[in-house]
Amino acid sequence: MYHISVLLNESIDSLNLIADGVYVDLTYGGGGHSKLLLDRLGSKGKLYAFDQDESAFQNKWDDNRLELIRENFENACDYLLAIGVEEIDGVLADLGVSSFQFNDDASGFSYRSNIDLDMRMDKRMAISAKDILNTYSEEQLQWIFQEYGEVRNSKTLATRIIEKRVHKKFEKSDDLNEILLGIKFGPFESYAAPVYQALRMEVNDELGTLKRMLESISKIVKVGGRISIITFHSLEDRIVKNYMKYGEYEEQPTTDIFGKRKEWHWKVIAKKAIAPSAAEIKQNSRSRSAKLRVMEKLKN
Repeated sequence: MYHISVLLNESIDSLNLIADGVYVDLTYGGGGHSKLLLDRLGSKGKLYAFDQDESAFQNKWDDNRLELIRENFENACDYLLAIGVEEIDGVLADLGVSSFQFNDDASGFSYRSNIDLDMRMDKRMAISAKDILNTYSEEQLQWIFQEYGEVRNSKTLATRIIEKRVHKKFEKSDDLNEILLGIKFGPFESYAAPVYQALRMEVNDELGTLKRMLESISKIVKVGGRISIITFHSLEDRIVKNYMKYGEYEEQPTTDIFGKRKEWHWKVIAKKAIAPSAAEIKQNSRSRSAKLRVMEKLKN
């Protein structure tokens, strides 16, 4: 296993497992959450796990109750329906990027020197980070750095990218890092991390796929079933929080002409997100920003 699973016991506990139930792990990764889930399932239980990264298959547990599928989690519901799975007892998703992906040069998530600017979770996808840097307009670049990375001088960064690519196309991390070093605030690592995060989120349409996943997978959860989501930054956490509370993504839910909100047949299990313990943060510093949110289906 190449990834330390965050909020491991808390997330599995939150599902209120039924021994012979059918469960879905939408982000298999290193298989840590799936392994504990399988350990707690009975012999008639079933786990469908999804991961679009082919490297996850190197970590597949040898268990006939597990089916691992290479697919983006936004398509999980359609896949399950296609194979005849119409109801499930619970869903788990850990939205963090695995340690392996950060450390794997082929993934291109790192700002280390001479890394290919790829950042595709699934190599079958058409657009990579270098394509964005070489083709997006200045306004588009500024928007993604500001929206997804909260980069303070996003306009300056976008301008420098446009200026640079006239003479040399972006291919490697060094091409981007040269710009970052010239305009950074504070330590390079602190400035570069949100820039690379913003590119990764755009490449993989992370917020869009999250919304589509929530809307689709919730339809096939049984009454009494739960959805547990671990988030790692404020944008995705806001989406999950609002969806679990209202079935929508805005802080203020929409109402009809009579001021009535749409019916929402789910309840939030804990008003405050579950956070890692001090001991877990000490063991795994990447867990520091993790939040676990859980909702349960009340009726169809």
